[in-house]
Parts: sequence; C-alpha cells; structure tokens
Amino acid sequence: MSDEILIINEKNLVGKHKAENEPYEYVKYEITPRDKFSQCYIAIYEIPPLKSNYPYHYHIANTEAFFIISGQGILKTPKGDRKISSGDIIVCPPSELGAHKIINTSDYEFLKYIDFDTTNSPDVVYYPDSDKTGIIIHNKSNTFFKNKNKTNYYEGE
Repeated sequence: MSDEILIINEKNLVGKHKAENEPYEYVKYEITPRDKFSQCYIAIYEIPPLKSNYPYHYHIANTEAFFIISGQGILKTPKGDRKISSGDIIVCPPSELGAHKIINTSDYEFLKYIDFDTTNSPDVVYYPDSDKTGIIIHNKSNTFFKNKNKTNYYEGE
C-alpha cells in the first residue's frame, strides 16, 4: 500500500491496450495501481469510436464515478440510455440501480474519461445482459460464473 502523496502528470502514464472481444476495446492509464492502493482506484480510459470498455454490470460493494474529459456517448442504465459528453460527472452506486455500460457513439472521436472506484473486497459484480456473476477479490483473483448453474445450498454436502 502506498503511504505517500502521489503527483503524476498524464503525459507520464503508460497506456495498456485491451481488445480481446468485439465490441469491447480500450486503452487504460492507471493512476493508482491496484496493487499499491487499497481503498481507491483511479484510471483514465480512452474508448475508440463505436466501442465500449466493459459489459453492462453493477457492483454490490463498490461505487464507480466517472468524469467525461472529451467525446460523447451513451450510458446504458436500468432506466434507459442516457447521452453523456465532456464535462459530465457520473456516479454509479453499488446496487442494481447503479448498473451501467459506457458506449462511445462517435464514428471518429475517442471517448476519454477518468474513473474513480472504491475497492472494497470482496466484491460481487452482476452482468444482467449475459446472466453472469463475478467475484472479485482485491489484488488476488477474479472469478466469473453463469447464473444458470445455481444450486441448492446443501447440494454435495
């Protein structure tokens, strides 16, 4: 865990590109690496045109907050799609009502935002569109399950 004040210029951040599954792609610039900061995760994301960075989901233990630096897009929410653009601040509480997905709707411009997350652990993440559940243990593991495999509490005991 870091116990010192961090000052870093965006120009000195190294981006990590991820494009493993269509239509998801992003470049992430970690400000507070997960292995060094135990209570707050901060990163800058750049989402290419017509892409998203993560599937529609919500957390049970963590709040996510976003500040849109540039670009425009859609925020998918339980109450429908909402337009987002530079200057918008979005706070997604840890609950079903905080479900979200950021989609870059531009044909040519990147959507850039800063992401601020709490890092309570363990966290359970639900993915309503794909009926998955994820269990995230900070700095240890991420495990995902299809919900159709639900079982009785005492099965196998």
